Amino acid sequence: MEGEEARAREGAAVARDLLALGYEGFPGTAALGPLCPDFRALCARLMAELETLGAVKREREGGAEVLSLSDGPGTEEEVLRQLAGRLRALHCPDRALCGGDCATALREPGACLRLLRFLCTELQAARLLRLRPPLDPSLAALPPPSGKEAEEGAGMVQELILTLQALGLPRPTPGTPASRLLWDLHAKISELLPSLPPGSLQPLLSYSLDAPRWEALESLCQSLRDQYCCRRCLLLKRLDLTTSSFHWSDRAEAQGEAMKAVLIPVREALTPESDVSIAHILAARADLSRLVPATSKAARQGTCCAINKVLMGNVPDRGGRPNELEAPMPTWQSRRQDGGGRKAGCQYWGRKKKKK
Repeated sequence: MEGEEARAREGAAVARDLLALGYEGFPGTAALGPLCPDFRALCARLMAELETLGAVKREREGGAEVLSLSDGPGTEEEVLRQLAGRLRALHCPDRALCGGDCATALREPGACLRLLRFLCTELQAARLLRLRPPLDPSLAALPPPSGKEAEEGAGMVQELILTLQALGLPRPTPGTPASRLLWDLHAKISELLPSLPPGSLQPLLSYSLDAPRWEALESLCQSLRDQYCCRRCLLLKRLDLTTSSFHWSDRAEAQGEAMKAVLIPVREALTPESDVSIAHILAARADLSRLVPATSKAARQGTCCAINKVLMGNVPDRGGRPNELEAPMPTWQSRRQDGGGRKAGCQYWGRKKKKK
């Protein structure tokens, strides 16, 4: 009973793998076997794609035959003979399936499921390897791009990958033309736009751009860069003052070098220059011009957290109320202190008499 449940779970897993690979019409665990035409056709299709992707490297001399799909007499033995050869070429770890008596091995319970699971995993690996760009020997001797060019290229690739992931599109295969990729993106976005609420994603700049407007747009972009640079300088200065205050305590003297080793790499990566470009302005939407208070209910839905519900206990009075302080009163000293006479520093009140 437990063996049947295990085979049922294995069959469901194989069916999911086949469906993910794009192969429908799984014959089911009850119909699996070398006598089933659907099983032989499924194995032949999987093997054909593996050969197309280059996973099976076999000699094609003397008119090497393709895995048979016919149902004539002797077809079962021929299919099993060819299948065993393909499995040996794939270095299948299941020796029973790669041996000469493949028919006997496939008639055992669960053997066909093991075969399909192995073919599915090999096909998944072959498709992933196909996505990797092939190494061109002529380009291997060239130095890799470095500096700003390499950073810009990596940034564009990362933006493209994030766009494809957000739209649910697969990664393009190597050699895909840029025009084809842009058409696919346009088609997917056009498909998703009707599902958005009315008025969504309205551009902030809704008019056509001519030469004077492009100049005005460039001036606006430069003003934004200067404004953001000024704000970033202010924030970085506050950060420097805050981090420097940590070194004032006595405990920080022993940990000063360790603190600098942690803070300096993080601080050096923060620059006042802004990366705002014309592309950001063109991509701005109309809802950006609508000011929403940071304390509004809609804004707090994305910023509230559990720490907001923590109440502070009693804290010492730190003062800071000048209206509660009394003005200092003058001090009175005796005139006869130390023999009398006026001393320096003593305060005397009264009006002096005018000399006649």
